[in-house]
Amino acid sequence: MIDTAVIDTDRLMGLWATPPADDDAALAGIRALYTDPVQINGTMMTALDLLARVRGMQRAYSGLRHELVERVDAPGRLVIAFRLRGTHTGPLATPFGELAATGRPFEVRVIDILTLTDGRISAVTMVADELGQLAGLGALRLA
Repeated sequence: MIDTAVIDTDRLMGLWATPPADDDAALAGIRALYTDPVQINGTMMTALDLLARVRGMQRAYSGLRHELVERVDAPGRLVIAFRLRGTHTGPLATPFGELAATGRPFEVRVIDILTLTDGRISAVTMVADELGQLAGLGALRLA
């Protein structure tokens, strides 16, 4: 059966930008939107793994906000393109190692392809302009 459930993108983005401070409440929010486990870019992750990612974002950034650029609904799928903005105010884990807070504002463009199962997100294929973000934070120079 094809899932045609509608995901509230404001609720989804809000979970990542301003999650509840209480871990139990944050986990409940994650489990309301995602299956447990959920596949992220081919890797299975539990709700606790997602909570660790959410908390990592909170440590690295302040003033997080999302601007939805495009939303495409399809049977069993949701595709969202958005800009994530904020200020880099804490340690950020990167493929090159940890980047200390720069105090710089940042913007990263993201596209998420979400697979829906029984009204929740069961898989995510995510593409982000992390290279542009790191260059904007001064972590590397682009030629």
